[in-house]
Amino acid sequence: MADISLYYREEGKGVPFFLLHGNGEDGTYFVNQMNFFCNQYRMIAVDTRGHGKSPRGSAPFTIAQFAEDLNELMIEMQIPKAIILGFSDGANIAMKFALKYPQKVSALILNGGNLDTEGIKTRVQLPIEIGYRIVKQFASKSQEAKRNMEMLGLMVHEPNIELSKLRSIHIPALVIAGTRDMVKESHTELIAANIPNAKLAIVKGNHFIANKKAFEFNKEVEKFLLD
Repeated sequence: MADISLYYREEGKGVPFFLLHGNGEDGTYFVNQMNFFCNQYRMIAVDTRGHGKSPRGSAPFTIAQFAEDLNELMIEMQIPKAIILGFSDGANIAMKFALKYPQKVSALILNGGNLDTEGIKTRVQLPIEIGYRIVKQFASKSQEAKRNMEMLGLMVHEPNIELSKLRSIHIPALVIAGTRDMVKESHTELIAANIPNAKLAIVKGNHFIANKKAFEFNKEVEKFLLD
């Protein structure tokens, strides 16, 4: 049993469609997806453990644990199978979830995910690692520093997904990123190439295309789901 209950926002009816946000965010990031898809799907935007309105709890603060939390939520909501769209760390959670619970995923949408820190552009990754080292020094004295350390730690130590394991994902998948994403385009292409029959889409914009380029992003997702 999970040590916490995740907070989520829900709108619409139909096939369940989970939205998993990125590091330090919450489910409100997907306001444009909720509005666009709620006439066709049962949209569920989750606040990850320790993010938004979801409590931190006592379990490990890891991508693997977040995937377990999603599984517990689906059990709690009596949802046996769903579409899952993950952004950034949310995409990493979605990958871990699909690898462990493939029978629970009807379609997988990975936006700006990465397998490891090598997939992130150096100009982005380096300041994260420096920031992590700084806050780590104060984590034992400050709750805020400890929280920041855990958040940054996800981007320093995670998600460590083996490339070869992606080949076991036989679920309809869309890998989507921005032209100026913080994830290297070659890395995004590598993920798409190693998920059997995955579709790849590159949308003009940065890492935050789901929010900043919502129309273009939603159209790519819609096209994928209707194929």
